Amino acid sequence: MKKLVELGIIAATLLVSNACKEKIQTQDVAAVTPEKVIEKKEPKPLSNQFKKYWYNGTAEITSYNLEQARYGELRKGSAVLVFVTEPFNAKNQVKADNPDKTSVPVLKLNSTKKFYTGIYPYSVMSSTFYPVGDNSASLKITNSVQEWCGQVFSQLNNKDKFEVSSFSYFESEGDKNFSLDKNILENDLWAKIRINPDSLPTGKLQIIPSFQYIRFSHKKLKAYTANITKTQKDNVTVYSIDYPDLKRNLTITYTTAFPHTIESFTETHKSGFGTDIKMLTTKATLNKRINTAYWQQNSNKDLHFRDSLGL
Repeated sequence: MKKLVELGIIAATLLVSNACKEKIQTQDVAAVTPEKVIEKKEPKPLSNQFKKYWYNGTAEITSYNLEQARYGELRKGSAVLVFVTEPFNAKNQVKADNPDKTSVPVLKLNSTKKFYTGIYPYSVMSSTFYPVGDNSASLKITNSVQEWCGQVFSQLNNKDKFEVSSFSYFESEGDKNFSLDKNILENDLWAKIRINPDSLPTGKLQIIPSFQYIRFSHKKLKAYTANITKTQKDNVTVYSIDYPDLKRNLTITYTTAFPHTIESFTETHKSGFGTDIKMLTTKATLNKRINTAYWQQNSNKDLHFRDSLGL
């Protein structure tokens, strides 16, 4: 039975590894050994329950009804969280096209938001590549924001330190490359909820806020003091991160029982300019959820799947 499960995981990994493939030529990247990329901890064992849910050749896709705080007002829109396992090339820090024994299995989260500020649209996407072994920080994080004024992009690579590249159309931000000492990454906590919520950090800690918040607020990307609590209510757990210096709170509500699905999330912070600055709360409430191999559903005949997600 154990060998069958292992074979199933390998087959599913190979299936997912072919997802979203494009025939492109890439330049060689300077060699970085997996040992340098990943903190030297033993990966935690995966339960059969986890393997059955996350290694069945599909992704979990959840849509949310969104009220997004931006420029001192709440904007209606949609948010989507896409969780899927895939093999990661730790040397080049990209998804492995041809996974082998050196590949690191990760739980990838693609998080998107779409909303309008008056006449023009906003599109936000963040990607995290978090080891399913729950034994290090994400190996890579990216974030991009597009709107009619321009676009910005940030990337973090987990090496000896966190190596960050940041690009912006704002003169005051410009293009930057810098290193950060390793601390807990807020972006990681979403995947950690899905993999091992019992290991979620609590108490007074140093946290690097989400890349989206840093972009929207134009704050410096660094670790800030945060007070973190975890409270169980009926069949859900409420995970709350409060940043006193930023006057910001993030709360994620997830089902206490496996597979620890994320049911809603809120973010309270200052929004607006000058005398119009106010505290507003972004809210995302569950709309619909499906498990499907979305990368195989890119034909016009597959548009009905968007109806299944209420999009």
